[in-house]
Amino acid sequence: MNRRLLLGGAAALALPACGFKLREAPHFAFDAVQLTGVAGYVTVQLRREMQVNGLRVDGNPLPPVILTAQVDQRERVVVGQTAAGQVRELQLRVRFRFNLRTREDRMLIDDSELLLERDLSFNETVVLAKDAEEQMLYRDMTTDIAQQVIRRLASVRQL
Repeated sequence: MNRRLLLGGAAALALPACGFKLREAPHFAFDAVQLTGVAGYVTVQLRREMQVNGLRVDGNPLPPVILTAQVDQRERVVVGQTAAGQVRELQLRVRFRFNLRTREDRMLIDDSELLLERDLSFNETVVLAKDAEEQMLYRDMTTDIAQQVIRRLASVRQL
């Protein structure tokens, strides 16, 4: 028992020395963002993530930066079929393209596209379960992209 405790304590002391650090809450160079462009699943989740991380979205007075969502779409593509032509495998995609600029039109983040893909096997006998799995995968990809955008916004150091 003492050996395990000693090894666990040594590992805990070694973690900071290797550069390991828990992810902290992001710090932004601005306190508010205007969200414009196309509306979709990612933009809705992104709005929530911004608010959770302390950013005001589309408030008064006018925010100093503008995030323009250019593309926010979900795709569902058949990638595998049986010899009889039945769907066997699908690929789910979430695509989000955006940029960030100041009110004076100075680009802070050039046009950036984020694309996530997930493969989903399909079986006609369990359609309801596969539909639920598909919705869960879309939800996870949407959240992941929104968090990636938040990290990119936090990387902007000055306006």
